[in-house]
Amino acid sequence: MIRTMVGRATIAALRERRRTLVRLGAWSAAEALPALLAGYVTARAVDDGFLAGRPGTGLAWLGALAVAVLVGAVGSGRAFACLGEIVEPFRDDLARRVVTGALHHSTATGARPDTAAVARLTHQVEIVRDTLAGLVMVVRGFLFSATAALLGLLSLAPLVAALVAGPLLAGLALFVAALPAMVARQREYVHADERLGESASAALSGQRDVVACGAQEAVAARVGAQVDAQAAAERGLARMAALRSLSLAIGGWLPLAVLLLAAPWLVRRGLTAGAILGALVYISTGLQPALHTLVQGVASGGLRFAVTLDRILRAAVLPGQRRPPSLAPARTRRSPVAVELRGVTFRYGPAAHPVLDGFDLALPEREHLAVVGPSGAGKSTLAALTAGLLRPQAGTIRLAGNLVDDLDQPALAALRVLIPQEAYVFSGAVRDNLRYLRPGATDAELDAAVDALGLRPLVRRLGGISAPVDPAGLSAGERQLIAAVRAYVSAAPLIILDEATCHLDPSTEARVEAAFAARPGTLVVIAHRISSALRARRVLILDGGRPMLGAHDELLARSAAYRDLLGHWQETSAGHSGPALAPVRQS
Repeated sequence: MIRTMVGRATIAALRERRRTLVRLGAWSAAEALPALLAGYVTARAVDDGFLAGRPGTGLAWLGALAVAVLVGAVGSGRAFACLGEIVEPFRDDLARRVVTGALHHSTATGARPDTAAVARLTHQVEIVRDTLAGLVMVVRGFLFSATAALLGLLSLAPLVAALVAGPLLAGLALFVAALPAMVARQREYVHADERLGESASAALSGQRDVVACGAQEAVAARVGAQVDAQAAAERGLARMAALRSLSLAIGGWLPLAVLLLAAPWLVRRGLTAGAILGALVYISTGLQPALHTLVQGVASGGLRFAVTLDRILRAAVLPGQRRPPSLAPARTRRSPVAVELRGVTFRYGPAAHPVLDGFDLALPEREHLAVVGPSGAGKSTLAALTAGLLRPQAGTIRLAGNLVDDLDQPALAALRVLIPQEAYVFSGAVRDNLRYLRPGATDAELDAAVDALGLRPLVRRLGGISAPVDPAGLSAGERQLIAAVRAYVSAAPLIILDEATCHLDPSTEARVEAAFAARPGTLVVIAHRISSALRARRVLILDGGRPMLGAHDELLARSAAYRDLLGHWQETSAGHSGPALAPVRQS
């Protein structure tokens, strides 16, 4: 799973910057010029210059190498500039994902603030940025340096190149083959270390209770087990380090030993002293450092990159999101049934009593439903389930014929708007607040909504629709009214008001609900005043027992709980036959 998520995110980020990668490759080739020429120039300087008694020629060859070093320095500087163009946008994208995920998790119904988001943003994102930069430089450095050294050896002495290539490829193959095991051991070590820290912290923080209960031996055994697990993981990590050293010995040091042992034989075959010295330069300053940097960089920074990026990506998945954020939004279809819940069961915790149990409900388009009931009966839970903020343990929920579980966030947002009791208004222009859910709304449409819901006096007081608004200077009712206009302007066909008008006076509340009822679409009101039930076409009462659905008069005649809410507390005669109620099944 880690490799899938991290690999896809990394490959996607690199693909988006293909041109930068091409420029990075070009400058890396320039940077590798000294590695390509070092051995060859050394051989010519020795054979044609110093050993031939022509020191001027030898110095001229070394001067050419100095020029190559200057070119390589320029290439190195430009390569680092390209690196910034690769990793900085990736870091910015991760920061956006962290902020988006933290906001959605923290604002979901029943959620607690994501206090780890700051750590992910300020620390883990920087870790990913730094390790990605290191990995890019390590991998491209090995590719260009090793290739340059092998090409130089091939041009200098093809036989030496053949002798050196075998151990180099064998060491590299050993490292690649052992890499999955190294990653697994490192991951085990990280997890064991975290579990040990958690266990020791819990034991120390509860030391007084442990002593009072006489549980010292049990707690010591539990912490000791974590110590043993951490030690075992560390021993496994040490074995992987030994394997890594073996691959370095085979790929980096064995070629050097092979060359030294084969030197007499090579001289007898006509290889000059300068050529042997040049081959030593290629191995010691090109191949060996490149392989060492690759092995150490991938073995340490690579895992750190993978684990940290995986944590960020998992934390950035939005509640209920089943697709990676990069996939296209799901297509939606329309149905004459605006909301449909079938067999929905939801509880807060495995052992908790279900808030809804086998609950069925169907609302046609243009329905106006009020949901009433005592506190804790499940009204806000029903609103959150309908809006897709909570997922039921059983049953299905459809909006306009679409399964909520199959909808991504953009598709879900296009079908419904939920306004909670605590309305959010951000600093900025009044216009920006009102068209937040529909950025393309015209001023004429905003003015019509402002007049329909009675926001005009507040807009005038603030200085017009273009005037800035300070949320701290608004009352709770004014913030609710702005949020209501924002929802009214949206294109969503379903509006859910979860006590979203509780701070408005009764006349303004009536005006808001009447405007929404006249708006095309479906309206669900979680009512805090019985007047909302009187205005609705149908009323659903939740009281912890069997839900009942019907018109106001019907519920008044048949539901004692509804009468209690109205304050009547009157008994129904045994012979009274009230109108039939629409069944709402809850097993």
